[in-house]
Amino acid sequence: MGTEQYHEPPAELSAETRTFARMCTNLTEEAEAIGWYEQRISLEPDPAARAIMENSLGEEFKHFCMELEYLFRATPKWGQIARGILFQDGDIVDNGEAAEEAADSDPTGTAESGQTTPLGSSDGSLGIGSLKGTAS
Repeated sequence: MGTEQYHEPPAELSAETRTFARMCTNLTEEAEAIGWYEQRISLEPDPAARAIMENSLGEEFKHFCMELEYLFRATPKWGQIARGILFQDGDIVDNGEAAEEAADSDPTGTAESGQTTPLGSSDGSLGIGSLKGTAS
């Protein structure tokens, strides 16, 4: 079994910590793959080959996002900070500072969203409701 993702003896780590480390490794690998596909696509002259690579790139985006969401749910404070930064208008650094300050004052990660349970609760919800059935 590979242990490159561990900085401490794996046998001494909890199962949750080992899973968290695996997901962080997956996230890193997906980010690397995204970078590789972007480079390949920018140079590929064959339209059919480029289309296949672009399709593969979309899969890497999906995997990256799913792994990131898992980590947010597993780490409520991280998820709370992310909600204060991602998809927000305004200055990214200012949003990050404000999100970190808010998370530091609520280490459970539940105040900002109005949730009463941390991310990754038994229902698997982020507490943002469903977009199904909404018309735009």
